[in-house]
Amino acid sequence: MLKSTIDKATGFEKRFENVGTIVFENSSMASKAVAKEIADLIRVKQAQKQPCILGLATGSTPKGLYAELVRLHKEEGLSFKNVVSFNLDEYYPMEPDSINSYVRFMKEQLFNHVDILPENYHIPDGKLPKEEISDYCNQYEAKIEALGGIDLQILGIGGNGHIGFNESGSLQNSKTRLVALDHITRVAASGDFSGLNNTPRTAITLGVKKIMEAKRVILMAWGEGKSNIIKASVEDTVTNLVPASYLQVHNNATFVLDQAAASKLTRINTPWLVEKIVWTDKLIRKAVLSLALNLKKPILMLTDADYIENGMSDLLADSGPAYDINIKIFNKLQNTITGWPGGKPNADDSKRPERAEPAKKRVLIFSPHPDDDIISMGGTFKRLQEQGHEVHVGYQTSGNIAVADDEALRFASFVCDYNDKFGIENKEAENIYKKAETFLKNKKASEIDIPEVRYIKGLIRKGEAQSTCYFVGLPDSQIHFMELPFYETGTIEKKPLGKEDIQITMDLIEKIKPHQIYAAGDLADPHGTHKVCLDAIFEAVKQLKPKKFMNDCWVWLYRGAWQEWGIDEIEMAVPMGPDQVLEKRKGIFKHQSQKDGVVFQGSDSREFWQRAEDRNKETADLYHELGLSHYAAMEAFVRWHY
Repeated sequence: MLKSTIDKATGFEKRFENVGTIVFENSSMASKAVAKEIADLIRVKQAQKQPCILGLATGSTPKGLYAELVRLHKEEGLSFKNVVSFNLDEYYPMEPDSINSYVRFMKEQLFNHVDILPENYHIPDGKLPKEEISDYCNQYEAKIEALGGIDLQILGIGGNGHIGFNESGSLQNSKTRLVALDHITRVAASGDFSGLNNTPRTAITLGVKKIMEAKRVILMAWGEGKSNIIKASVEDTVTNLVPASYLQVHNNATFVLDQAAASKLTRINTPWLVEKIVWTDKLIRKAVLSLALNLKKPILMLTDADYIENGMSDLLADSGPAYDINIKIFNKLQNTITGWPGGKPNADDSKRPERAEPAKKRVLIFSPHPDDDIISMGGTFKRLQEQGHEVHVGYQTSGNIAVADDEALRFASFVCDYNDKFGIENKEAENIYKKAETFLKNKKASEIDIPEVRYIKGLIRKGEAQSTCYFVGLPDSQIHFMELPFYETGTIEKKPLGKEDIQITMDLIEKIKPHQIYAAGDLADPHGTHKVCLDAIFEAVKQLKPKKFMNDCWVWLYRGAWQEWGIDEIEMAVPMGPDQVLEKRKGIFKHQSQKDGVVFQGSDSREFWQRAEDRNKETADLYHELGLSHYAAMEAFVRWHY
C-alpha cells in the first residue's frame, strides 16, 4: 500500500513535507501503484460484502490510472459491481454528450470498459435549471453520507492549487455547490473548448468538506508545470489560497507524484538542506549556481561565509575553499557557451560542447508542431544552416488543431471563389473545399472537425513551415512532413504512441544518417504532443543504436516557448546578438495562423514570438548575473545520452 511507503519516510523528509508524499520515476509507474491500491480496496470490500465508495477525478492526470483499472478488469478479473462512484465536478452548463463533458470523459475512459452498474456511478448534472442546483447539490452529498462516506478519493490539482473546482479562496467547510471558475482555470481549459470565449465560466463541484471527510485521499500530479504548486501545497502553510494545502491536516492523505512534479520539493531540489549528501559534480554545480542566484552574486564573488551560512559547509569542507569551487563552476558554465552549435572546424574541442569533426555535419531537427523549430531554436537553426551544415527538419505532426476555424474558412472560401471565378475544374479538390466550407459555416462548438477541414488546416500549417524553411535557406529536399498517425484524431485527445509512429521516425533518421539530432524536450505536460513526439524519437534512436552511423550521432534536447532548462542543466548555450533576435522573430512571423488570436495560448497571453524572446533574454541575463559575458539572448540545449 502507498500508505506503508509514507510511514517509512525519513525524519528529514517529514521535517519539510507536511503531508505524505511519494515520488515515482514516471506517471505510468505512479498510476499503476494507485490502481493497485484501489483494486486491493475493491477486493477487500467484496470479501466483506460491502460497497466500495470511490471519489473520482477527471482531466489528463487520472487517464493512466483509469487505463490500468480497465486492464486489471479485462486481464485480471477485477470486478466493479460493488463499486459506487461519485465524480468531483462537471462544467455548467454542459450537455452530457458534449465532447467536453465529464460524463462522456468517464464513460470513454472507464465506465464503458468495466462492469460497474450504470446506477452506481454519479456525476454532477450540468444541464439542470440553475434554480434546482442548490437542492441537487444537497442531495448529492446526502447520497454519499447514506453510503457511509467516500472510502477513497482521487484528486488532481490545478495550477492555482484547486481540488475539484474548489478554487483559491474556497473554505475548508465549503459544501457541494455551483462555483465561478477562476480565470487561470478557464485559460488552462480553453484548449479543450477551442478558445477562452467558448470555455464555461461556472461548474458544479464537490465541496472541500466532503473531500476532507473521505477516509483516504490520493492526490496525483504529473509534469513540471505542477511542480511549484505542489511545493506550495506540501511544504508551505495551510491556506485557502491553495485549497490543496488543506490535505496537510487530513489524517490519511498522500501526494503521488512523478519526478517532474516533485522537482521543486526541498528534498529533491536542494537535498543538501535536508541531509548529508555525496557531493557529485552535478550537485555541486546546481548548489553553487543556486547559491549565486539566490544571493544575487556572480559566481566568482561567493565567499566561504556564503557557503557556510547557506547549508553548504560540507561542500566547503570536502572541496573548498570557496575560491577553488567558484573557479571550477565558472569555467564549466563558460564552456557551455558556443557560437558553433555544429562544432567549430579546426579548433580544440576538448572544452566545447560539440565535436569539431566532421566539419560539415548532417543535422536533423525534429519539430513536434510546424513552428516549434523556429520558436524554440530558430537562432541555432539559422546558424547551423549559415555555417554550412546539411540541415533537415522533420515536422512530426500537422498541427492542424491549432488553426482557428475562421482561418480555415477564409482559406476554403478563397479556393471555392477562385475556382468558380476562373472555371478551374478539379472535382476532387472542389469537393474537399466545398464540404469544408459548408461544415465550418454550420459548425457547433462541440463538433469535431471533419477530415476535409483537418486537411485544409494542415495545409495552412504546412505552407507556413515551408515558408520558414525557405527563409532559413533550406531546399524542399530537406523539409520532411512526417504526419505521425497518433496525432490525427481531430481533437485535443490523441491516440497512444504506436509502432507506425516509431517506424516513420526510424525511417527518417536512417535516411538522413545525422551527426546531430535536435528534439523538443519540453515535458511540462507529460500527456502532451511534445512528450509523445519525444518518446517516438527516444524509441527510434534506441532501436537504431546498433547501426554503425549511430555511433556518430549526438542528440540535443531543446525546450518549447514556455520553459527553459535550468541553468545547472544547460550543456550548450548558443548566444544571439540583437540582429539575430530580430531575424528569429521574422522566421516566427511566417506562421501567420498562429499570430494574434492563437487558439491554444495556455495560461500565458503573450504571443509565441514574445515568449521565445523573453525566454532567450532571461537565459542570457542569468549567465550575465553569474558573471559571464552579456548577450542579447541565448538558446539552450541538454544532451541526451542513449
